[in-house]
Amino acid sequence: MELDSIECVPSLDLTDEGEIHHHHHLHHFPSVSKPHSTTTTTTNNNNNNNTNTVASSFHSTSVHELLECPVCTNSMYPPIHQCHNGHTLCSTCKTRVHNRCPTCRQELGDIRCLALEKVAESLELPCKYMSLGCPEIFPYYSKLKHENLCNFRPYNCPYAGSECVIVGDIPFLVTHLRDDHKVDMHSGCTFNHRYVKSNPREVENATWMLTVFHCFGQYFCLHFEAFQLGMAPVYMAFLRFMGDETEARNYSYSLEVGGNGRKLIWEGMPRSIRDSHRKVRDSHDGLIIQRNMALFFSGGDRKELKLRVTGRIWKEQQNPEGGACIPNLCS
Repeated sequence: MELDSIECVPSLDLTDEGEIHHHHHLHHFPSVSKPHSTTTTTTNNNNNNNTNTVASSFHSTSVHELLECPVCTNSMYPPIHQCHNGHTLCSTCKTRVHNRCPTCRQELGDIRCLALEKVAESLELPCKYMSLGCPEIFPYYSKLKHENLCNFRPYNCPYAGSECVIVGDIPFLVTHLRDDHKVDMHSGCTFNHRYVKSNPREVENATWMLTVFHCFGQYFCLHFEAFQLGMAPVYMAFLRFMGDETEARNYSYSLEVGGNGRKLIWEGMPRSIRDSHRKVRDSHDGLIIQRNMALFFSGGDRKELKLRVTGRIWKEQQNPEGGACIPNLCS
């Protein structure tokens, strides 16, 4: 389902017209190679120390390679399985290869490689997102848990109109949204949108990302969606922050919709794009308008949806005297 027209009405900060385009050109974000643990050698007069350090580096690297599953190439974690000939693979891939060793084709059985599991405990390795800026080094068995939550891990594309598989950092995703999804980009912290649909009785599960806003040096995604909430057709608008949740808590936003002398107002904090679009929608964390009320706001004979949503974004600042948060509105 698509809106018949979407207008971005000029306000203090907006002068362009907002439109929705559905394009699905994809650019693949370069994969991050898995770094190996190395030990830096310090130049000095003790050649023996240097030799030992280099040997340790090669040893750590070779052990790390031994811990790489030959099927999925991911690092292996207990239980690590092996065949009778000593070939290893991870527990996930053991079921995928139907209990046959992928190297020698012998039956795997239930043999654990306890020695390799024990060796892994002694390793310390850098985060796999080291090339993206993460400086941390972790024991082998703590590394995976960190990487699942690492602040430097790439973000998923926040475009909700398709199952886009692109990942990357924020500057890369902003360019991707603009060039591949044709999303409108606006500078400023206020917005004023009007949604028009000639047949609002047709409410299907469809999503539109209206625009990306740039203010306070950050990027925000404004979503507007029509879907069924139980048996009731509703419209929903919400804001997502292009960054991590800890940063998102520094900002607030408001949304307002109304007509015929009535209005609804929503205030809240933007959700991080770490939370999927569906997760935010299903938690009802935004401005929700039932269809009957939206048609009432539209006026006329209620046969056409004409909904105007306005809003603003502000940054919460700590008051140095009283400790309270005070809003910092952009001009």
